[in-house]
Parts: sequence; C-alpha cells; structure tokens
Amino acid sequence: MTHPAAPSQSRASSLTSLGSARQSGRPRGITSVCSAHSMVIEAALVGGLARRQQDGAAASEVLIEATCNQVNQEGGYTGMTPADFRGFVLGIAGRLGFDPAQLILGGDHLGPNPWRHLPAEEAMARAGAMIDAYVRAGFAKIHLDASMACQGESEPLATELIAQRAASLAAIAERAAEAAGVSKPVYVVGTEVPIPGGAMEELTTLQVTKPAAAAETVEAHRRAFAARGLDAAFERVIGLVVQPGVEFGNANVIRYARDKAQDLGRVLGKMPQLVFEAHSTDYQPQPYLAELVQDGFAILKVGPALTFALREAFYGLDLIASNLDGAPVNDGVQAVMERLMLQQPGNWEKYYHGSEAERRVLRHFSYSDRIRYYWPQPQAVQAIDRLFARLGDRPIPETLVSQYLAALYPKVASGAVKPTAQHLLIAAVDHVLADYASACQPLN
Repeated sequence: MTHPAAPSQSRASSLTSLGSARQSGRPRGITSVCSAHSMVIEAALVGGLARRQQDGAAASEVLIEATCNQVNQEGGYTGMTPADFRGFVLGIAGRLGFDPAQLILGGDHLGPNPWRHLPAEEAMARAGAMIDAYVRAGFAKIHLDASMACQGESEPLATELIAQRAASLAAIAERAAEAAGVSKPVYVVGTEVPIPGGAMEELTTLQVTKPAAAAETVEAHRRAFAARGLDAAFERVIGLVVQPGVEFGNANVIRYARDKAQDLGRVLGKMPQLVFEAHSTDYQPQPYLAELVQDGFAILKVGPALTFALREAFYGLDLIASNLDGAPVNDGVQAVMERLMLQQPGNWEKYYHGSEAERRVLRHFSYSDRIRYYWPQPQAVQAIDRLFARLGDRPIPETLVSQYLAALYPKVASGAVKPTAQHLLIAAVDHVLADYASACQPLN
C-alpha cells in the first residue's frame, strides 16, 4: 500500500512531461530544492502555495531533494533516514496546508559517495540499502550517481562501469517499489556529475560536456539497463546530468554562456524522453536561469544559495535586534557560529584556504556556504531561538529593513511582505526561489 498522506508519486508524471514540453517548442523547467533546513523547505512550500493562487496547480508543484550525505539509512549528517526526511517535510506541509499531492520528493547523488572510502563491493552494498530505503519511503525521483571511485580505484571511472553500477542500483529500486507497493520512480543518470555543494577552489572556466560524451553516457546506461532486463525502468529515465558550464567556488561564480552549450543542447533532439539536469545553478542571475531552461536544462538544482540567503537574513536580523534593544552584537548569531565552527572544523577546514583572516571570512560568507552544516547544532538552534525571542512578532521599522536586509525592502515597503522576523526569513529564501520559478515558466 502507498503511505497515507504521502507525496503522490503520480506527480512524477510532471517530470516525465518535461521532455515532451521541450519537443513541442514550449520548454519549461522545475526547481529542485536541495536542502534539509526547515525554513528553506517552508519557503519553498509557501512559494508553491502562492503560485497555486496566482497561476493554478500546474505552477505549484514543489520538488524537494535530499542528498546521500544529508539523508541515508545510517542517518547522514542530518541524523535522518529517508522515512524521517519524508515525515519531516510532510510535517511542514501539513502545518502550512500544502497539498501533499503537489509535493515531489527526490534523492540526489544516490550511490556509494558516503562510503567511497570502502572497497567498491561494500560501498555499493550500502548504496543499495540506501536506494531501497529511499524508494520505500516514497521518493519518486532518484538520481543514480555511481560516478565516484571507491577504495583502491582510480579516477575517473570508465563510463561503462558507472553505468553498470547505476543499473544495479536501479534494479534494487525496482524491487523495493514492488515490495512496498509504491509507484516505480523516475531516474536521472549521468557521469559528468559536479561535486555536491560546489567546487573547492576558485574557478575561472569550465569544460562544457561534449555532445558525443553525453550521447555515449545515455547509450551506456541503456545497454547496462537492458543487460539486467530493466528496459521498462530505462523508459523512466527522464534526465541526464551534464556540465553546462555553470559552477561556483568559494568566492566566485561562473555564469552560463549559452553560446558554449548550443552543440550540447542539440543532442536532446535525438533523445525525446530526456532533458538535462543542471547541478550547481546556485547564484546564477534569473536571465541565465531562463536561458538554461530554454536550452534544455529543465531541472535546475539549487541548495547552498538558499541557505546563503537564510544566513544573510539571520545576520541582518541580529544587527536589527541589537539596534532595537541596544544589546551588543558580540554574542550574537555570527559570534556563536564562529565559535561553533572553530570547535568543530571538520565541515570547512579542508575547503577554505588562505590566511586566518581570509578563512574567517570564508567560514561565514563563502558561496559554498559550508556553514549550513552547523545550523542543526544545539548551539546554533539556541542562538536562533534567542534571536526570535528578542524580536518576537513586533514589526521591524522599514528603515532598518532597508539598512540590513536591503533586497527585501521593496516588498516590505509595498506591503507584500510583513516586516516581522519570521516573514522576513521566509521572504529572503523566496527572493532566490522566485527567480527560479520565473525561469522555469514556458515562454509565451
């Protein structure tokens, strides 16, 4: 039986229609929200509710994805299993009155990555257990990512080997769906997969995936699925991860140059069921996001940019609170987060380089936003609770919004956003998501 009040897996049909929309000459896209932060998820669902009122049900679907490192059968860094994450998201949806039938859950980078330090056989066994848990929990979109080398293997792995491992995981997913009595998922595959969370160094240029490589990746997966008798499952492969030439480092963003991706986009003409899935689209301006969708990159993944916006709002509200109540900021949210990251450097130390002053700036303001790993920590939660206690529900003067949360000032001044802490935090994330929602709409 399907899970009661669970996200409707039939909603995945909206993903399968992305290819036909492109073929019809009216390409559209969907935003993939890759975050486990409750306020980011709330903002995504609030935006979906607003779009339903404005444009109808077709514009209100929300795709939320968990990554293999965030959420897995061993808990991941959030401490949540796939079933836990599903319950977590549904709890937020229920509180907001968001229809679960408009919610699509996805699993991102599902493969051996969390266990790549182990021999391949063991890493793949754990990856299989993770896939099983995701599918049984009702995740309708599965990104099969077996692109990483395991213990003793050399990078990069051969495309054929990646495809064979992906097919072995798909077989597990198919069996899990049958055993659990849930709809079988749709799949995304690909071998040129960006590092989850962004690059680890400053970037100046990127190599766009070569058209021949994209075509061969699809054919390798077709052969691997067929070898396991998974032809029907391959018909539910809806997307291919490629490198369109977008990425972000700690301090810079490489923006989409559509002229460099035109040859790659033409490959889709030979693959009517597929669209491209673009990872690391964070921080791309709205016109560039729209160009990506128009060029066939119909699934736009975003994560760090959302928690980056949330962190900006936390810090801005902290300064607002200090101006309102006269309390010093030396024990505010930023100070607490600095102490926490210094006490537990594992999530940032090997990614941020330079002088101590440079690393201090990166800890808080890097585009890679590795501070996001620390928000669930008790000290961080307590700091945010204190901030909410200081501000409460009182209206914040427009002048302070202008000073510390300038991007939100026009919406506050127009009355579109209430000037309270809670509403401003949600609006900060929605400010980013609104660009994605606009970019994903078909052109008139």
